[in-house]
Order: sequence, then structure tokens, then C-alpha cells
Amino acid sequence: MILSIRRALLIAIAALALVGVPTAAADVADETALAERFAPVVRLVEQAQECGYGESYEPIDVDALFDEQTVALRGPWNPTDLIEIAPAAENLQKLYEHHLDFPGNALDPGCDYERWAERVTKGKEPTVYAHVVTDPNHPGQLALQYWFYYVFNDWNNTHEGDWEMIQLVFDTDDPREAISREPVEIGYSQHEGGERATWDDDKLEVVEGTHPVVYPAAGSHANFYEPALHLGSSAEQGVGCDNTTGPSSEIRPIVRTIPGDPAAARVAYPWIAFEGRWGELQRAFFNGPTGPNLKTQWTEPIRWSEDWRGESYAVPAGGALGTSATDFFCEAVAAGSNAIRRMAENPLPIVAALLALLALGVFGLSHATWGPSTPLRLARRRAWGQILAAAARMYVQRIPLFVGIGVLFVPLSVVVTLLQAIFLRASKVVGIPTEAESGGFLALLVLAVGTALTLLGIALVQAATARALVEIDQGRAIGPLRAYRLALDSIRPLLRALVIAVFVVSLLATSIFLVPIAVWLAVRWALIVPAVELEELSAISSLRRSGRLVRHAWFKVGSLTIVGGALALAAGPFIGALLIFVTSIPFAFINLIAGLVYAVTMPFVALATTYVYFDTRVRDELAPEHEPNELPAEIQVSG
Repeated sequence: MILSIRRALLIAIAALALVGVPTAAADVADETALAERFAPVVRLVEQAQECGYGESYEPIDVDALFDEQTVALRGPWNPTDLIEIAPAAENLQKLYEHHLDFPGNALDPGCDYERWAERVTKGKEPTVYAHVVTDPNHPGQLALQYWFYYVFNDWNNTHEGDWEMIQLVFDTDDPREAISREPVEIGYSQHEGGERATWDDDKLEVVEGTHPVVYPAAGSHANFYEPALHLGSSAEQGVGCDNTTGPSSEIRPIVRTIPGDPAAARVAYPWIAFEGRWGELQRAFFNGPTGPNLKTQWTEPIRWSEDWRGESYAVPAGGALGTSATDFFCEAVAAGSNAIRRMAENPLPIVAALLALLALGVFGLSHATWGPSTPLRLARRRAWGQILAAAARMYVQRIPLFVGIGVLFVPLSVVVTLLQAIFLRASKVVGIPTEAESGGFLALLVLAVGTALTLLGIALVQAATARALVEIDQGRAIGPLRAYRLALDSIRPLLRALVIAVFVVSLLATSIFLVPIAVWLAVRWALIVPAVELEELSAISSLRRSGRLVRHAWFKVGSLTIVGGALALAAGPFIGALLIFVTSIPFAFINLIAGLVYAVTMPFVALATTYVYFDTRVRDELAPEHEPNELPAEIQVSG
């Protein structure tokens, strides 16, 4: 309260001293009235628990940073050049390229900043800073800006301090006249750019007729008009995904108006003249930001508004073929940013790990046996590389057949999705309690059955591919529809085997100590589909049969399953992510392309699985004492 009274007196004194008449004070009063009338309503992504998902920070009153013993002012030369502890706002006015420093490490934030912010802002209300300004190159217009300061940016480029803003534009240069008008447009800052809307735009939500609603993205604080997952692929949009989806907690920050007159502004808010950084000095985009006074829009707001985009890009929430491309893009950017952050903090372990992985990959590929890669005469021994080479040759030689099998998976995946939805809905109406002890069991049950239904679709592609491969090997004609008809004969034991396998693996995976056993079992049961389909086994028998076949070839089967699965799973999303960067195709269509790519690459994985099944089967039935270097060992398989 004392600071507010002192600031009001300083504004009045400065205005009178500058002009000698009450007109400047009247201008400040009009600016303040205008700022109060259009004050924003801020809806932050709700955080359910400390340091958990959601928005950890509110826009603060920056006075909380000054005269605070845990805040340091450092010089422009390196992060350790200490100038002052607990700097006063008045001491920042003539400083250039200095920086504030808060307790914590921006490259490894943990919960430090969140807990520190809670301590230094205790008892203080969320605050925004209004600034009314005209543009000398655009007479007859006025901008009303609201600046938000967050103590930490917890997004892809973590850094101390984060200034964000929104701007309303009026067709008048008189603040008093603007009070009775509606803005002609409004812009929300988003990373290096901004997004515009007209005052009557459907995407803009206005409360009580004059208060625009702002949805800051969790962590990045980029401002959006609607709750959604927003994707960006440029500096203006931000590279990555901004999440504003609810539930949200609504705040109405206190508005403090910085006078439009620069001299009066420096008297009332000395920190506005600071030309340093509002956060820790770090490398590149991990550096703290500069303040509002160094931004283009502070003095040229209308020119800045000319570069606003007309829309941001929301990621579709679903689709017939899922959202693999956009999901992959979001996760890959986040993972890549995290790796860069870790490398900036301590580069040696990251570089060493990458070099080790590269060397391991080169060694493995160069020492693998790739030929001969004859794709027919299935029931014979094949080395690791020969299995992948044979699968690739077979796919290319019969590409219409296997693409057809993959494309037919698309309607099949829709059916599986509907079955999942029906089951999940039914689980909520049959009266099974979801709280207390039974909640964990229900969650496990839903996970197991949902996963089994998803895998059933994939398993049918594998079964159809295996049957088609045997028919080709026996010299019989086969098409995609007939391959699926043959595969459907074994759908019941296949589904039972999948449910058992998924339930057991999911149960083991709930405990971190049992995850290795879950992985071991998952590989042992990797061949249940060809075992059921080609040997007509029951569910239990197929699990035993797969375990027996994999018993002496666990690493071979596991590595081939991982490599083949990775190729299928990554191809579509990877292509989709590239399309996001280099094209402006709608995200829903990109996800469709990624889903189709995934569908047509799945038969390749199924071919590799079938070849490895026959490899292990020959070994099991002939039981050689040593691994052969050639391919002499084979058995007869009837169709």
C-alpha cells in the first residue's frame, strides 16, 4: 500500500514538473482509466499438485524482486560478476547488459524456481503493467498494452524471467476518447510473433463486454485465444507445442499503469529504464529476456502489429488414424530441447553417449550378414541381416499385395477404436468403483484390454501377412482380402493369447522393479501371432510355443522386433513431422498421411516377424549344435 501511494505521488509530481500544468496528470488519469476498463482476464492451466503438470507461475508484481536478499544483480561480462545483492529498482536505470539472477539453475530447474516464486510473492496479488502509447509513423491510432512478467519460462527453452504481452489498438490517439470506443483489433504475443483478432472475432472471448480473456500456455506463457494444444514450427510461432487446455484457474490481475510519457514512467517505475536482462545469463536461447522498453512494440506498437498472424494452429484432438505425426512432433521437439539443455549444462556425457550409440550402430550394421537374401523357401535358417533383407525383398516384389494388406488395416483400426470406446464407456456404467483399492485394478484392466484391442488389429495384419507369405511360398495365388479371410479363422485364440500376454506384461510393468521381467516376457511372446496362425494352436499353447522358440534366440528376436517395430512406428510420424516443417498442409491431413504410412509399413514388420519365426522354428526342430554361417538347414512346411 505504501509503495502504491508513493508511486502515485511520484507520477503526479513528475507530470507537474515536466509540463507545469495539470494536463500531463490528466493524461495519466485517462491512461489509467482506459487500462482499468479493458483489463484482461487470465486463465492459467490448472496445476493439481506442486511441481506437477500445469502452470506453476502467475504474472507477478516485479517489486517483489527488488530489495530481495535472494536476488542478485550481475555484470555483463560473465555469470559470476556480482554487482549487488538485493538491488533497488532505482539502481537499474543506467545499467546496460547487466542481468538479474535468481536462486536456481535455469538449465536444471527442478522445483527451485516454483518454490522460490511462491515465497517472494506471498501476500502479493498477480499484476499486469499497462502502457498506453502512440506510434509516430501511424498518427490517429493508439495502442493499449498489458505486460505480464513471470519469474521462469519452463518450456523447451528454459530461462529465468519471461515478459509476455497483449495489445489493443484503437482508431484514436486520445486515451480519453478511446475509453468510450471498442478496439479495432487485439493481438496476443506468442514467442517471437503475435496473433491478431478483431474485437467481434468468434475466437476472442470477452467478459463483461470489455475484458478480453487470455489463455497463457503452460510453461511458455505464450498467449492464446482458446484452450487447445497449439503447434508451432517457426520462431514466430515457437517450435514445439503450447498447451492451454483446461481445466483452468482464472485470475484478474491488478493493473498498474506505466505513464506514456517516458520521463514520468522512469520516475514512477525506475526499473522500466533497465537495459539489461531480467534473468540469469546463459547460452543462446536459455538467456534471460530483455525488458519491455527494449522491444519494438514499446515505441512502435502499430508497426509491430502489422506482422501479426491471423491464426495459430491447434493440433487435432483425434482422428480415424490417430494423431501420430503431431504427437511425435511435440514429443520429439520437447525431447530434443531437453537434450540440448542438458548438453549446454554438461556436454561431455551427452556427446559421449551419442558417439557410443553411433559407434554401436555402425559396428552392428557393418558386421551383420545381409546376403544371400532369398525371400522364398521360408523354413530355413537366416542371420539377423538376412531376415531384414529378405523381408524387404519380399515386400518390394509383392508391393501391391502388402500395401493392400496395410490399407485394409485402416477400416480395421476404426473398428478397434470403436470397440475401445465401447469398452471404456461400459466400464463406467457397470458399477465398478474407480476409487480406493479397486481403482488400481480397474485402471489395469482398462489398460490391458485397450492395449489388447489395439494389438489385435496389428496382430491381424501380422496374421494376414504370415498366411500370404506361406501361400506365396507354396506357389498359390493370394490377394489382400483372401489373406484376411484366412487369418480370421484364428481370431479367437489370437485374441485370448493377446489378452493374457498384455495383462501379464502390464501387471509386471506397474512395478519398476519388475519391468525387466516384463520386457523379457514381451520378447518371449513376440511370436504368438505366427504360432497361432500357422500352427493352429490354442492361446496357452501359442504362448508356450513362442517361449520355446525364443528361448535360445532372445536377443535376436528382441532386436529384430525393436528394429522392425521402430521402422514402422517412426516412418509415418517422421514424415509427418517433416511435412509440418516444410509445408502448410492442415494438421489433420498430415496425421492422415502419417497414419497411412504407418499402415503400409506394418506388413514389413509382419514379414520380418514371420521370417524370424521360421528361423527359430527350424533351429528348434533341427536343434543344431552351432549357429550356421550359411543357410543349409531347413524344414518342410505345408500350407
